[in-house]
Amino acid sequence: MTAPLLEVRDLVKHFTVRGAGLIGLGRRVVRAVDGVSFTIDEGETLGLVGESGCGKSTLARTILFLEEPTRGEILFQGQPLTAERVRELRRRAQMVFQDPYLSLPPRMKVRGIVGDPLQIHGLARGQALADRVARLLIDVGLKPDDAYKYPHELSGGQRQRVGIARALAVQPSLIIADEAVSSLDVSVQAQILNLLKDLQERHRLAYLFVSHDLGVVKYMSHRIAVMYLGQIVEMTTTAELHRHPLNPYTRALLSAIPSIHGKGRRRVQLQGEPPDPGNPPPGCKFHPRCPIAQSICEKEEPALKEWVPGHLVACHFALEASEELGAVGPESAAQVTP
Repeated sequence: MTAPLLEVRDLVKHFTVRGAGLIGLGRRVVRAVDGVSFTIDEGETLGLVGESGCGKSTLARTILFLEEPTRGEILFQGQPLTAERVRELRRRAQMVFQDPYLSLPPRMKVRGIVGDPLQIHGLARGQALADRVARLLIDVGLKPDDAYKYPHELSGGQRQRVGIARALAVQPSLIIADEAVSSLDVSVQAQILNLLKDLQERHRLAYLFVSHDLGVVKYMSHRIAVMYLGQIVEMTTTAELHRHPLNPYTRALLSAIPSIHGKGRRRVQLQGEPPDPGNPPPGCKFHPRCPIAQSICEKEEPALKEWVPGHLVACHFALEASEELGAVGPESAAQVTP
C-alpha cells in the first residue's frame, strides 16, 4: 500500500503562558493540541470541526510549522518533516487563511502577492512569471487585469480567490483551508466552495478543511474529524458521521443544526462551557458537559479507537450513546446549496 500524503502522529502543541493573579506570577501550560493523529490521502478532503477554541487553527498552523510542534511526528509522503525542511514543505503544502482582508499585504498588487512564491522558489522570472500569474488568476475565476489591482480594490470573494491563487502558485499537493469561507457572505461562500472542489478535481489536491460549520464540512469532505479541547474525539466518513454519530459531543453538534426536517428530533443539550485548556478536567475532558457521563468518565481518559470498522471514537460508552440519546438522522445536517 502507498503511504498517505500526510500522516500526523500524536502531535502535541502546548503553550506556556503567564498565570493569572494580581502580580502576574506563575506560569501554566495551555494544551492547545494534545495528542492528535490522522492521515490524509492524495485527492482526499478531511474536514476538521469543533467549537471555537478547541485547537483547530493551532493544529493547522502546527502542521505547516507556523507553530513549532511540542512533540509528535508529521510525515509527508512517508518522509518525516522537521523545522529544517520548512522550505521544502512550502512547495508541497500551502494554507488559505480565514480573513482575506487581513491575509493579503495591502501595499502589494495582486501580481506581487501571487508571483512572490514563484520567485522565492525560483519557478519563474520575467515574462514567464507574468504569464504564470495570469494563468493562476484565470484558474481561480479572476481576470488577468486583476493582477494590477491592490487588495482594497477587490471584493471579499475576489480577495479569497487571490489567496487561493497564491496557495496554488507553487503547485502543492496539500492545501489547508483554515475557516476559508467563514468571513464571506453565504452566496460567496458557495462560489468559493465550488471553486475549491473544481480545483481539487483538476489538480488532484488534498485538503484539510477546517471549519466550525458542519453543513459546509459535510459538503466538502470525504471524512470528518471532530475535535474537542485539543483532541480528536470522533473520525469517520462524512456519510457515517451524519448517519450514525457515536460520541455524545458529536451528537450534540449535529442535533443543534437547524433543519426543516427537525420536527420531533431530540435535541442533545450540553451544560456549561468548554473547560479551560490550561486546566482540563481529569478523565474524559467532555465529562462535565456530557449527558451520559458515568463515574469512569471522571477518572479514565478514553482512547480514540475503532468501535466499528472505519469509525474511530474516544468515548467509554460510544455504542450506548447511540441508543440513549436517540436518533440523529441524515436529514439533521445542514445543506449547502451552491
